[in-house]
Amino acid sequence: MILINTIKKSAAPLVLALLVLSTLTLQSCKKSRSDLGKELYKKTHNKVFKDATPEGLAQVFKKMLADERSKVANPNLITAFYEENGYDPVFVMDHIFNGDVDITATYFEKAGQHGLDPSMFKANQIKELVAKFKDKKAIKNLDEAYHDIAELEILTANSLINYSNALEYGMVSPRKIYARYFTETKRPDSASMLKTLHANNLKAYLDSIQPKNPQYLMMQKALIAGGAAKGMTQEETNRYLVVNMERLRWKNKPTQSKYVIVNIPDYRLDVMENGHSILNMKVVVGEGRNVDNTNSLVEYDESDKIDRPFSRETPQLNSMIHSVQVNPVWNIPQSIASKEIMVEAAKDPYYLDNKGIDVFEGGKKIENPETIDWANAPKDKYEFKQRPGDDNSLGKIKFLFKNNSSVYLHDTPAKTAFSQNVRALSHGCVRLGDPQALAKAVFGDGPTYQKIVKDMSEDKPDPTTIALPKKMPVYITYVTCWVDETGTLQYRPDVYGLDIVLYGHLQKFLAKPEQIAAL
Repeated sequence: MILINTIKKSAAPLVLALLVLSTLTLQSCKKSRSDLGKELYKKTHNKVFKDATPEGLAQVFKKMLADERSKVANPNLITAFYEENGYDPVFVMDHIFNGDVDITATYFEKAGQHGLDPSMFKANQIKELVAKFKDKKAIKNLDEAYHDIAELEILTANSLINYSNALEYGMVSPRKIYARYFTETKRPDSASMLKTLHANNLKAYLDSIQPKNPQYLMMQKALIAGGAAKGMTQEETNRYLVVNMERLRWKNKPTQSKYVIVNIPDYRLDVMENGHSILNMKVVVGEGRNVDNTNSLVEYDESDKIDRPFSRETPQLNSMIHSVQVNPVWNIPQSIASKEIMVEAAKDPYYLDNKGIDVFEGGKKIENPETIDWANAPKDKYEFKQRPGDDNSLGKIKFLFKNNSSVYLHDTPAKTAFSQNVRALSHGCVRLGDPQALAKAVFGDGPTYQKIVKDMSEDKPDPTTIALPKKMPVYITYVTCWVDETGTLQYRPDVYGLDIVLYGHLQKFLAKPEQIAAL
């Protein structure tokens, strides 16, 4: 105790010094605008500003922030920013007369290049106010001067944050609109928004947030060109482009050098390494609500923005493949057991034995399940497990990763499905066209992989679980438009109707055709 007290006493002066230094540093970061009127007069040559004071401005500014709360996207953050900076008009003082604010407004005017409505960012209002400050006779009195300073500050701060959020994070949060979306997706926070307000060089900052993904740039080019994809109208093509550009703006993309990615509408899996696909294969995904493409972006209805997923749709998610099970046992979900297995068992008493399915009651295996009256048996009384073997619905191997949807990647004995164009046929898991190749890609060509090959070839196999030495990221995504390796835009049918849901939420933010074509 004596030692602790000694340390505390000796540290006290140091702590006090650090606190004083911290306070002085914070104070020095705030700009002193005691000569506000003098500086503004020098910049504007308008005599009205000679009498402007920080105190007079603060009084008007504070009231306007309160009055404009309903028109500002992040009122608490913007109010706190100006309160902490003594209502310093940073944009008027530091960014009008060097042309920064005009340049910023020009970026806002070109928001149609991103498929977004430029009017959201108030470019015209900002430019009109800037023009008033540059016209030495436009602002007639001090009340008007204070009002216009506060209005320009609020407009610019709000539009900068909104524009930055749109380009860096997207207009819509996928977690809020999709019922089966479990991919980590970063959304804007106070730190990212304050960074916007603290930018010294606005042009450099706006250039830095322009999406640079080659996929995005190609879609931008196609959107501005205004063409129509084969079999689609220009309007439908544009809608495809804007919803997939929005997906590209979401901060949920793989950052790892090597990962597995499944694109549901393309029915394809890729193993990516250093930006290139080193393996790809066909996959079968869960059944979808829009397999026959009955609903499309052509005839959008307001009610379509409500996501109503089909029970067997494969969810969007990201996780880490931690192990594989070779010759797996299939623990049959209760929904499948009651709707399919028990129905087949009622038709054929030998169905369960032929399919290698064991029946359990209270955890105990039933020796003669063919004696049960499956047509009238309680739906939730029994558990069903399918033994390893050629008929096992999971095939010879499944790849395991944590998720709340009981989804995994797995082999399948039903190989004919891979010859179909529309492969939304499973109960929700992803069936692999070449599971052994995926095992080689994630384990490498070594002893472990050779053991997997050997175990998969056995006639009377036992299940074996093998952990990956290094976990492999896996992403299950939903993308209906992208640029392929040849630079060609590819389009796929909206098998789950998720484009329609996203378009419904985006619609109020989107540019009109003339706002895009005019660029």
